[in-house]
Amino acid sequence: MNKTIAFHTLGCKLNYAETSTYERGFVQAGLQVVPWEEPADVYLVNTCSVTQRSEQKCRNLIRKMHRTAPEARIIVTGCYAQLRPADLEALEGVARVFGAQEKNRVVPETLALLREETPPPAPPESVLPAYSTGERTRSFLKVQDGCDNFCAYCTVPFARGRSRNLAIADLVPQAQAIAAQGVKEIVLTGVNTGDFGRTTGESFLDLLKALDGVDGIERYRISSIEPNLISDGIIDWIASGTKFQPHFHIPLQTGTDTLLKRVGRRYTTDFFAGRIDRIRERIGGHVFFGIDVIAGLPGETDEDFRQTYRFLEERIRPAYLHVFPYSRRPGTRAAAWPDQVRDGIKTERAAALEALCKRLHEAFREQNRGRKETVLWESDRKAGRMGGYTGNYLRVERPWDADRVGTLEEIIL
Repeated sequence: MNKTIAFHTLGCKLNYAETSTYERGFVQAGLQVVPWEEPADVYLVNTCSVTQRSEQKCRNLIRKMHRTAPEARIIVTGCYAQLRPADLEALEGVARVFGAQEKNRVVPETLALLREETPPPAPPESVLPAYSTGERTRSFLKVQDGCDNFCAYCTVPFARGRSRNLAIADLVPQAQAIAAQGVKEIVLTGVNTGDFGRTTGESFLDLLKALDGVDGIERYRISSIEPNLISDGIIDWIASGTKFQPHFHIPLQTGTDTLLKRVGRRYTTDFFAGRIDRIRERIGGHVFFGIDVIAGLPGETDEDFRQTYRFLEERIRPAYLHVFPYSRRPGTRAAAWPDQVRDGIKTERAAALEALCKRLHEAFREQNRGRKETVLWESDRKAGRMGGYTGNYLRVERPWDADRVGTLEEIIL
């Protein structure tokens, strides 16, 4: 098919994995990929809806694409497409909006639209198999989708649907296909990754063990996992000597039990701290912890914020904080609560947490100084230098050497 297509992805790594999968399907059908800033016959936008700002960014992007190529068909999918399809269908140039349960239809129905053919019968609803391509060192493999938690502030269960997953028998061949491309590292991604197995009766630990045996993949990371789903069995198995790296991304959201309970989180601060302690005891003090925290949840008082700050600074001491100012999302329980925190206060609290993150990260780097670690060198080249990440996710650099791209090297930090 003598047509051009451009892609743009907003939001999480799960979206990036899905966009890569769409791209492989369109390329196989003969479409030529061009940069999204250039004119194209088709644009595919994979959207995010985690904040009001992300939705605005989606709309602005679609308008820009329409100005660049007024005759182009714009295809929209992702979380915003599921939550508010009418908003997107009203934008000029948008030809089709695909919701959460229609992802397997994106490629065949778009191709039918371009060929002016009748769309093929819709495939049964299922989890879209997806993994990212384009990086020579790392790939994001989707193992799970959806969430059953329905936390008070979050639209994800509405945007992504209920928790469901692919089978281990389907995921291992995908990991093997990634390995065949020369990629050395896989990051397991999902909406609620640790909830893997809900639809197949398998366990997350079974998945980890199966993937650990894939030849060619040297390292694995778990992109994000709820603290209540990090079992002792998972911790002990990783600690026994596997390809899974000492790197955990864990959402906390708030460091006060009152707010944790109010928004529907499934743990207490004591439980959370206990999981961190267990990991450090079994794997070591060099583990990288990236912690999600929300600034300004409804009802968060000055004292609540101080408790969260102290909990992170004194009790958890992570290597990094992923800080998110609370965004009021329509349709969530928290959006209707009367005790909303003023935007200015949210901004101040987020800035304080960002400053804490900088201090914690510097302390973690200093703590690792002189340690022996293995780095996977990446292909990015800036000012004659290249970078890579250690197993415990510390960024390091060296002079550019093309022969080192995609290789593992032991270094002293």
